[in-house]
Amino acid sequence: MKHPPLVGLDHLSEFTQIIDVRTPAEFALDHIPGAINCPVLSNEERVVVGTLYKQVSIFQAKKVGAAMVARNVAHHLDTVFANHDKTWRPLVVCWRGGNRSGAMTHILRQVGWGASQLQGGYKAFRQRVLEDLAQWPSRFKFRVICGETGSAKSALLQRLAALGAQVLDLEHLAAHKGSVLGLLMDRAQPSQRMFDSTVWQVLSGFDPQRPVYVEAESKKIGLLRVPEAVFEQMTRHGEVIRVQAEVPARVEFLLRDYAYFLSNPAQLKTQLAFLKDLHGHEQIRQWHALVDAGQWEALVTDLLTRHYDRAYRKSTPQWLAGYSAAHCLPIQSLDDNSLNAAALSLLGQQAL
Repeated sequence: MKHPPLVGLDHLSEFTQIIDVRTPAEFALDHIPGAINCPVLSNEERVVVGTLYKQVSIFQAKKVGAAMVARNVAHHLDTVFANHDKTWRPLVVCWRGGNRSGAMTHILRQVGWGASQLQGGYKAFRQRVLEDLAQWPSRFKFRVICGETGSAKSALLQRLAALGAQVLDLEHLAAHKGSVLGLLMDRAQPSQRMFDSTVWQVLSGFDPQRPVYVEAESKKIGLLRVPEAVFEQMTRHGEVIRVQAEVPARVEFLLRDYAYFLSNPAQLKTQLAFLKDLHGHEQIRQWHALVDAGQWEALVTDLLTRHYDRAYRKSTPQWLAGYSAAHCLPIQSLDDNSLNAAALSLLGQQAL
């Protein structure tokens, strides 16, 4: 049998679809952004084949595995691939560019589709991501938006993106708002590898001649690490923009932005308990009492003044090199109109 044609990572854009044939578990851990998962072995089937390979014989593992692969590929032909015409040109990916993607590619080519196999598979892609993330950030001029908690920095980034600016929204990609209360109720954080891949994807589409707007972040967002070169470039060499908003405006914004916590007070109390080592049992008890009483404005105001603002003022000047020379951006109200006007001003435009 003639080996299916192999292509490298530089040719990804030439294909109409990327088909990842690894197991659902492997795919969930990380994959090429935009790929779809059409496994030739399920999670359980891969365990069966691996056990036969180690404990019985290579021949028995291949015989049983081939039957499984054939059934799974047939299923994909009857379902996911059924409506594709002859112009469909998929790129097939497995772990190392070996038997799993080879089998799928061979069958698709026998049908008449212009399928190819990714040389080196996902493993080559992962290596490329790590290499590029170590080199690319130094090409960009980051404009780093900082400000005290509740200054609507992420919302400002969204306005900038809507106006056509290049925006690297790390908190969105990490599915976390970057503090002890930063977890999202409806979305789990991705794996570290998937986070790296999505950061890589966003950076790959940027023009180095234009600035990249990013929010000032610590080295970790929830459980995820910001790629080291990205963190270094934005914190040591970025142009800093400091959003300034008064406490009442920030409280009002936070009550809107974290409304999901107000409907889940038990989870809110659980998260607040993580601050015990910093503030002691009595302070946590007082915050819990405010939660139980539904005194949300008082709670948020106290959290800002006692915890978040103090931490911000103490730590930010230490790790954000351009903080002392930051361009100040005062925003009186953190509503949509004010944020849109602020975004326009950063881009050198005026509101209509």
